[in-house]
This record gives sequence, structure tokens and C-alpha cells, in this order.
Amino acid sequence: MIKHNSIKKLAALSLLVIVFAGCKGKKQGSAEANAGAAPMALPYKVATVYSGKATMRYSFPATIQGEQNVEIRPKVDGFIEKIYVDEGANVRKGQRLFKLNNPQYEQTVRSAAAAVKIAEADVLSAQMNVEKVKPLVDKNIISKYELEANQYALTSKQAALASARADLYNAKVNLGYTTINSPSNGVVGTIPFKVGSLVSSTAGNALTTVYNTTNVYAYFSLNEKQLLSFSRAVQGKTLQDKLATMQDVTLVLADGTTYTHKGRVTTSSGMVNTETGSVNFRATFPNPDGLIRSGSSATIEIPIPLDTAILVPQIATFDLQGTKFVYKVIDQDSIVNSAITVDEISIGNLYIVRNGLKSGDVIVVEGVGSLRPGTLIKPIKVNTDSLYMNVGNAKK
Repeated sequence: MIKHNSIKKLAALSLLVIVFAGCKGKKQGSAEANAGAAPMALPYKVATVYSGKATMRYSFPATIQGEQNVEIRPKVDGFIEKIYVDEGANVRKGQRLFKLNNPQYEQTVRSAAAAVKIAEADVLSAQMNVEKVKPLVDKNIISKYELEANQYALTSKQAALASARADLYNAKVNLGYTTINSPSNGVVGTIPFKVGSLVSSTAGNALTTVYNTTNVYAYFSLNEKQLLSFSRAVQGKTLQDKLATMQDVTLVLADGTTYTHKGRVTTSSGMVNTETGSVNFRATFPNPDGLIRSGSSATIEIPIPLDTAILVPQIATFDLQGTKFVYKVIDQDSIVNSAITVDEISIGNLYIVRNGLKSGDVIVVEGVGSLRPGTLIKPIKVNTDSLYMNVGNAKK
């Protein structure tokens, strides 16, 4: 009985060995088959680079100033007797703003007026003396020197009258300075002084500032790289020629809305500031409704049309040691990395390619981070209309 059990165990063990050997043979066969198969090409989205007309939009922060920012300062000393306007009021040119009180100037006018009357009387008296002496000289009753003396006296009195009238004019001018009018149309700024305050022409603070915002100026600056890109893109030999040929520009207000009226870039400093490394520009916008106030902030957008441009999506590029690359599809299913040079200004999510690609090139537009040169891919072409939708409405 014991011997029979041993035979059964031995048979079972032999069966297990045979099964294990069979499984191992199948696994080795599968591994050898897989090793001999070609690697699987993974699908990647590809697209032809854009080639054709495009519009760049330079976008820069800007500060707004009125056409005139006139500080209102008193020309004479005095106490503020009356304030005719309030802060933020719209005023017209010549409108009364402040009245100063200084009795000294009224007294000076009265004294000067009296001096004029005295001088006028002296002139009349001197004229009478000349007229009285002249017939006597003509008849040789008295010497002609008497007539000359009276004529000199008349001339002196006339000069004194002219001086008295000038003093009266100056006194009236100084008295007029006690009434302060607006030098232009605009908006009244902060008024730091109140009625009764003593003010003078040498005071540090102005009475107020009148901001003329009939037209407003948007000031912005370009760094050296942006200026070079701008100069290449805009037609014209000189900077003034380029400004003259530019299209109208747009202003985006602080709340993100686009200002209704278009503007023009009118002036430039023309040289690079050595301290900031930038060039200043000024654009002029009409402000008929007074919506924009001096001191506001905004963003200016400058459209620059391009007759020919090569564009690629930014997500299709990768950086390597400071150089941008794309994966260009060759032989239908193989890729090679190509170095490209892009412009300082981009068009939305698109780079403007200066060198490295040409019209008709096909590149990988998604998943470039997982690729290596020479990798076999399964190209899947995507709709270029959606890919290059920002071509005509571009921002930096």
C-alpha cells in the first residue's frame, strides 16, 4: 500500500514538471515574437505652418494726460475771498475761479488815478504857457529862449503824464490779478485752499489745476527690441514717415472696455533713453464726451499689417539652451527638430517666425515635450482655421 502511494506521487510530480516546461516555452516564444516586431507609431497632431497676410497688434501700458494741465497760481498776495467753482467741475476759458482780497491794490489804483489827474493838469498848464509866450516871441517882445524853456517844460509834463498813466495801468493789472479766471476749457482738479486762506505767488501749492481734456494724450514706451521689431514691420524711411503711414490705434480703458474713438500716434522722442533703455511715444485721442480724465491708465493697441508672415502656435515650440525649436515632419511619418528665430512681438498665441521655416512646412502642434528627433509618428492633421484664428486680431 505504501509503495502504491509513492508511485502516485511520482506521477503527479512528473505531470507538473511537463506543464511548467510547456508554459515556459510559450512565454519565451511570445517574447521572441515581440522582439522581432516593429515599434508602434503613436498618433500626433500636425499642421502646416501659416504663410500669408497677418496683423500684429502691439499692446503697451499707457498713461493719460490732458491736452493742457494748467496749474492755477496767484500772481499777487491776498486772502481768498471767494471760490466760484468746486473740485471736478467743468469750466470754460475765461470763467471766474477765485477772488482774492487785498485792499492794497485798490488803494494803489486810486492813488495812481489821482496822479494821472495831477499830471494831466500840469500838461494843460504847460501848454497854456507855451501858447501865451509864442505870440510874444513872434513879435520879438521876449526872447525865443523863453519859448524854448516853456516847450521843454511841456515835454517834461507830458512825460510825467505818460509815466502816471503807466502806473495806473500797472495798478489796474495788479488789481485784476485778484480775480483769477480759467485759462482754458477743462476740468477743475483738487482745491487745497479754503476761503480765508492767505496765498501768494511763491506758495508751494497751486490754487488748483485745470485739465483740458478736449483731446487726451496717451504716453507709452518701447524697449530697444520692440523698437527694432516695430521699425522692421512699419513702412517708411524715417521714424516720422513710419508714424504717418501707421493705422489708427485703439485705447483699452482700465475696466477692459475699448474706447469708442480711434487715435493716432503723433510723436516720438526719437532716441533711446540711456537710463530706461526705451523710446517714448505719444498718441492723441479725441475726448468730446469727457469720459477720459487726466492721470488715468489704459492700454494702447497698435495694429501693424504684414504682407507676408510665417506663423506657428506657441505650444508647438520648445526651448533648448536659449533657442526655440519645432518638430518638422519629414518623410510623412518621421520628425526632425528645427531651430527657429521668432519676433519679439507675437500674434496672440502665435509666434512670428523670422528664420527656420518656410511656406508648406508641416510641424507637430501638440505633445512636443514627449518627442525625440527621429521618432516615428502617425500624423493626424488638424483644422488650421481654428489653429490660426488670431491671425487678423492679434495682441502681444
